[in-house]
Amino acid sequence: MSFAARACTLLAASACALTLSSASAYAGIGGKDNKQPTSPGRTSGGVSANTLTASATTTHIKVTQTGGSNSGGSTKPLAPVDPNWQPPACWYEPVASPQQLKSAVDRLKKNPNGELVPVTPTLSWGEELMVDHYEKGTAETGSGAGYKNYNLGKDGMFWRGVVNKNRESDPESAVCERTLFWQNANTLPDDKHAPTPDILAAYAYDKINVPQTRVELKPATRSTVNLPTWVWLNKATFKEIKVRAELQEAGVWAETTAKPIALHLDPGTQDAETFPASGDCQINGDGSIGTPYTKGDAQKTPPCGIRYLRATAGKPYSLRASITWQISWEGSGGTKGDLPDGTFETATDMTVQEIQSINR
Repeated sequence: MSFAARACTLLAASACALTLSSASAYAGIGGKDNKQPTSPGRTSGGVSANTLTASATTTHIKVTQTGGSNSGGSTKPLAPVDPNWQPPACWYEPVASPQQLKSAVDRLKKNPNGELVPVTPTLSWGEELMVDHYEKGTAETGSGAGYKNYNLGKDGMFWRGVVNKNRESDPESAVCERTLFWQNANTLPDDKHAPTPDILAAYAYDKINVPQTRVELKPATRSTVNLPTWVWLNKATFKEIKVRAELQEAGVWAETTAKPIALHLDPGTQDAETFPASGDCQINGDGSIGTPYTKGDAQKTPPCGIRYLRATAGKPYSLRASITWQISWEGSGGTKGDLPDGTFETATDMTVQEIQSINR
């Protein structure tokens, strides 16, 4: 019997469909004696942290974020300055010990017609293939050497590919297709899709959420031709953000840090001047940006602000303010590096009136 035919033997009733979303279709790893507390990042696939019933996008990477805004407001993801940068599409993770894999196949033997084991994010095997490859040591086509008796007594785990949920439809997510394979303890696979610290750092970048706090404006929404609008951010508004991504089973981690470094102003019209001329307001030593407006500053030039030169004609100008966040990371084994800066933009409608002086 051919490999393809054998892989589909137990799927005849369903036209050999390879499903990953239905946990009831798979043989699970980790029975009643192997349950572990769930933790952030360990979703779906039942109560056990180590399962083969999970969907292709289930990850054991634990993500924690600290820092940000004191305001308690809602947050949004960062947009990378480099439009070509993307987080990893897929990677490999440990999913089963030798005993857990054996237990899964033992359950298959008791109920061979109702369960399958996903051995890659897109391929599932039934009892015959699982027994041949992981118990008898048969080398299946395209799957490398087999394993004798599930590698019982050896120190390590069986690993499988995981797909980034945010990139499921991306063709690059289909490259982590190594059949469920063995990896010795305290080592990472020799594969560019291994969960190295730089991979975890990029994964953490994708999880950074920054506060939506708006910049302070004076005047707030109604300005006057030729008089400056002051723009600033108080030092308590933004804080450095750290996101830690850790794959505890593999002993690897990375912490990605986002640090606010500048505010860029776009007045929404060419009939305006920005201060400074570049529109880039640098962060001050105390963490603030710009200088708050005080009474009597109406005629002064703000260190960070805008002067509109033409009144609006019915439709307000859209004043866009974007914070630039500098991204760096450090990880296990003394690793570290940088990632593309990120930005977060807010917009304010500004009405500009034709009055040459105003009492503020």
